[in-house]
Amino acid sequence: MLRTLRLCYSQSSSIVAASRITFFVQNPILRRHLSSEISEIQPNFTINYLINSCGLSPKGAISASKWFELQSLERADSVLSFLRTHGFSEIQISKILRSCTQLLNSNPEKTLLPKLEFFRSNGVSMEGLGKLLANYPRILSVSLEKQIVPTYNFLRSMISEKNAVSVLSRGSWFIYSKNLVPNLEILRESGMPPSCISLLLARQPTAFALKPKLLGEVVDRVEQMGFTMQTSTSVHAMCVLLLRFNDSNSVWNRSCEVYKRWGWSEDDVLSAFRRYPYCMNKSETKIASVMDFLVNKIGWPQRSIVKYPTVMGLSMESRIIPRCSVVKVLVLKGLIKEIENVSLSSLLAPAEKCFLDKFVFRYIDEVPQLLSVYEGKVEIQDV
Repeated sequence: MLRTLRLCYSQSSSIVAASRITFFVQNPILRRHLSSEISEIQPNFTINYLINSCGLSPKGAISASKWFELQSLERADSVLSFLRTHGFSEIQISKILRSCTQLLNSNPEKTLLPKLEFFRSNGVSMEGLGKLLANYPRILSVSLEKQIVPTYNFLRSMISEKNAVSVLSRGSWFIYSKNLVPNLEILRESGMPPSCISLLLARQPTAFALKPKLLGEVVDRVEQMGFTMQTSTSVHAMCVLLLRFNDSNSVWNRSCEVYKRWGWSEDDVLSAFRRYPYCMNKSETKIASVMDFLVNKIGWPQRSIVKYPTVMGLSMESRIIPRCSVVKVLVLKGLIKEIENVSLSSLLAPAEKCFLDKFVFRYIDEVPQLLSVYEGKVEIQDV
C-alpha cells in the first residue's frame, strides 16, 4: 500500500490526505480501481528500465515484466554497475538479465561476487567467465554451496584441473546436476571403468545432464552396436550418438545417407563406425570431398575406405591430397603396381619423416619431381 501512495500521491502528512486514503482503502470499488492503476504503472516502469538500462528488446522486457517487478532502482543500478566493473560487456549483461531478471533485485556483493570469485579462483579467465555466464546465466541463480561447489568437487575427483576448468567453461550442466549421480550409476553398472567415465566427462560433460532414461538408451545402443563399455572407443561412440539428441536432422541418418550414395551398405557403415566413431559426425561436404578425391581422382575402391574411416578425420590439404598424389604418381609410373596394394593406413597414419622415407626419397631417382608433387608445386598430370 505504501508503494501505492508513492505512485499516486505526493508524500503528505496532512490529516485530510490521510482521511482520503482511508476512504479509498475502505471503499471496495475505489480500491479495485486503485489496484488496477498500480498494476499498470509498475510494469511500465519495470519495462522501461529493462529496455533503457539493461538493453532488453521491448518484447523481452514485456515478457520479463509478467513475472518480475523492480523493487529498488538503487539496487538495480548497483547490479548493473557491479557487472560492468567486473568486465562484462553490455551485450553479455543484456543476455544475463534476459534470463535472470531477478538478479536486479539482489545484493551483488552477496549473491554475485562469491560466484565470480569461485570461478576465477578455479582457473576460469575473465573473458571465459563473461562468455560462460552470458551463455548459461542460470548458473547465477543456483546455490554456490549446495550445487556449484559440490559439482566442481566431483569434477576434480574424476578429471584433471585443466579438464575441470574446461567443463566449468561449458557450464550449462551445473543447472541439471541432480542427474549427475544417477547417470554416474548407470555408467558404472554398464561396466564402464573410472578412466572411461573420466574421458566421457572431459569430452561430453552434457551427457551427465541428460535424463537418466535417455543416457541409459544411449548406453544400450552402444552395446547393441558391438562396443564393449570397458574401452575408450565406447566413449567416442557415445559422444557421436549423443549428438542425436541435439540435432533434429539426425547426424547419424544424414551421414548414413552420404556414405550409402558412395556404395556403402548398412554393414559397411557400422563397421566403419566401430573402427572410428567420429566418421559419423563429419559434415556432408567433408565426407563427399574425401570420397570424391580418393575414389574418383586417385582410384581407391569405395569400400576399401571402410577399413580406414579415420581418413575422415584428417586434413585434406595437409595430409590426404599431398600423400595420395605421391602414390598416384608412383602407380602411373609403374613403381607401384596397383593402388589397392597400398593401404590407406600405411600411407596416411605415419609421421611425415616416415612417409617421406618410404614413398618419396625411396623413388626420388626414378621420379625427381616427386618431392615437388608432395609439396603441391607440381600437378600429377605434369610429371
